[in-house]
Amino acid sequence: MTEHAVEMRDYAFAYGPAGADVLHGITFGLESGSFAVLCGASGSGKSTLLRALKPELAVAGSSRGTVRVLGDDPYLLSPVESATRVGFVMQDPENQIVTDTVWHELAFGLESIGMDTQTMRRRVAETAHFFGIGGWFDRRTADLSGGQKQLLNLAAIMVMQPDVLVLDEPTSQLDPIAAKGFFDVLERVNAELGITVLITEHRLEEVLPFADRVLFLGRDGTLAYDGDCDGFVRMLGTDDKGLYAALPAATRMSLLLERSGTDPGGHDSYPVTVREGRSYLASALATVRAQSEQVAESLPAERALPLGDVILRAKDVWFRYARAMPFVLRGVDFDLYAGRVAALVGGNGSGKSTLLAALAGIRQPERGRIVKARNLRVALMTQNPKALFVRDRLVDDLLEWSDLGDYSLSDVNNMLERFGLGQLRARHPYDLSGGETQKAALAKILLLEPDVLLLDEPTKGLDAPAKAQVGAILTDLALREGKAVLLTTHDLEFVSEVAHTCSMLFGHEVTCTQGAHGFFLDNLFYSTPTARIARGMLDGCVTTTDVAVSLGLSEGTYDG
Repeated sequence: MTEHAVEMRDYAFAYGPAGADVLHGITFGLESGSFAVLCGASGSGKSTLLRALKPELAVAGSSRGTVRVLGDDPYLLSPVESATRVGFVMQDPENQIVTDTVWHELAFGLESIGMDTQTMRRRVAETAHFFGIGGWFDRRTADLSGGQKQLLNLAAIMVMQPDVLVLDEPTSQLDPIAAKGFFDVLERVNAELGITVLITEHRLEEVLPFADRVLFLGRDGTLAYDGDCDGFVRMLGTDDKGLYAALPAATRMSLLLERSGTDPGGHDSYPVTVREGRSYLASALATVRAQSEQVAESLPAERALPLGDVILRAKDVWFRYARAMPFVLRGVDFDLYAGRVAALVGGNGSGKSTLLAALAGIRQPERGRIVKARNLRVALMTQNPKALFVRDRLVDDLLEWSDLGDYSLSDVNNMLERFGLGQLRARHPYDLSGGETQKAALAKILLLEPDVLLLDEPTKGLDAPAKAQVGAILTDLALREGKAVLLTTHDLEFVSEVAHTCSMLFGHEVTCTQGAHGFFLDNLFYSTPTARIARGMLDGCVTTTDVAVSLGLSEGTYDG
C-alpha cells in the first residue's frame, strides 16, 4: 500500500513554454480515504491543479515537479488504468454525459474498457441501487434535471470503482436542494466506500462539514495552507478578510462573537453546520444578555422600498420548445421595475432561463406577450458566458461591439479595471478561470449601457470577494443609475445581500414575489443558513450582518 493516495512535490505549471508559473512549489500528500477540499480565489489555479491528476483533461502548458496517484505517475498509466484509478467530475453536467439513456451512460465506461457482460451488469445494478437512480434507470438523459444529471455523472464514474475521486465545483449549476443531495451522496462515497475525495468548491457551507483536510491556494499560486478545518478558519479570520465571507454562516457568526469579546467559550472547534450554529448561538445569547441589555429580540420589520416604473412585463406568458413538448412556462405574470435588483429562484428545469430569454425577446411566447417601454435596451448574459467571446485577446473581444455601443478603448480599459481584469487584457478569453470568465462577460455587456440587465447565474464560479464586487456593481447600477436588474441564481446568500425582491418559479409559473428579506424569513428550505440558525432565537435575521445588528455589534470588518 502506498503512503499517499495523491501526492505532489514541488509542482509548478505555466501556460505555454515561456509563460510565467501560475502554480509553483505545490507540495502535499493525501492519505487514502481522506476527504480534502481545495479552495482559493478565482484564478488561483484550482482547476489547473486538479486536472494535473488526470492527463486526459490536463491543461495545455509546461509543468515541473512530481505528481503521483497511488504511487504512480498518472502520465505513465494506460487509458484503462487511468479510468479505473482516478475519476473526475466536471462543473457542467452537460459536458460529461455522452449517451442518450441513463442505463447506457452507466455502462458506457465499462464497455469502453472491454468488461465482460455479466460483471458489467452486476456493477451497473449495484451502482444504480447505491445512488438511488433505479426509478429513472430507463429515462433519456436529455430529460433529466440538472441535479439528476450530475448525480448520474458521479454514478458513471463510481461504476468504474476508482480509488481517487476528483471533483471540480460539481454543484456550481445545481439548485440548493439538489446540491445538498449531491453532497450527501458524496459523503457516503467517502465514508462508506473509503474513496479518497479531492474537491474544489465555493460552497464551503455544504462541503466543510465533511472535510478532514483543507488545501488553500494563495493568489500567488502557492499552497498557503494545508491542514484541518479549524486552522483554516483561523487563517481566513485573521489573514484574508476577502475570502472570510466564503466560510459557513455558523463559522462567521462564531468569529464575529469571538472578536467582539462575547464568545461563550466551551467549544473545541468552530461550528460549521446549522445544528452546531444553533447550539452556539443559544450559548452566545445567554452570554451576551448577561453582559448587556442591548440585545434586540428581533429586527425591525423590513421597510419596503417604493417601486419605480414597470419597464418590462410578462403577461400570461406560455412557452414550449415544440408543439409535442410540455409547456416550460405556464401563464407567467412578472413585472420588472426600474431601479431595483430582482432575483428569480427555483429548481433546475423550473423555467428560469426560459423566462429570461422570453423577456430578452429571444424566445417568442406561444400565448401571452412581453410588454416593454419604448426604445428599451435589454441585455442578456446566459449561463454559458464563453458564448460571448470570439477574439483571441480579452481586450479585443470587449472592443467587438464598440461601433454598436459607441464606446472606446479607454472605456474598455476602465471596465477591465473596474472588474479587476486589467492584468488579463491580453489573455485569450478561453484561458480565463470560471470566475474571471463570468466577470469578463458581464463587463462586455455593461459596455453597451443597457437599461435592463438579465443575468443567468452571474455568480457561478466566483469567489467571495468577486461576488461582493459584482453585488456592489449591480446595486450601484440599480440604485444610482436606475437600471432594472433581474438575475437567476442558486446562491441564496448572494440574493439575500443584493436583491430587493425575490420570486420563485415552481410548476412552470411564478408562485410568489416578495421583498427578499421577507422571502427568506418565510421559507424553510429556500432560505439562508443564518435564517435557519437564528430562527426562534433572533427573529428577522437573514444574514450575519442582521445578527450583528441584533447583538449590538458591528460586522463591517469581518464579513469581507
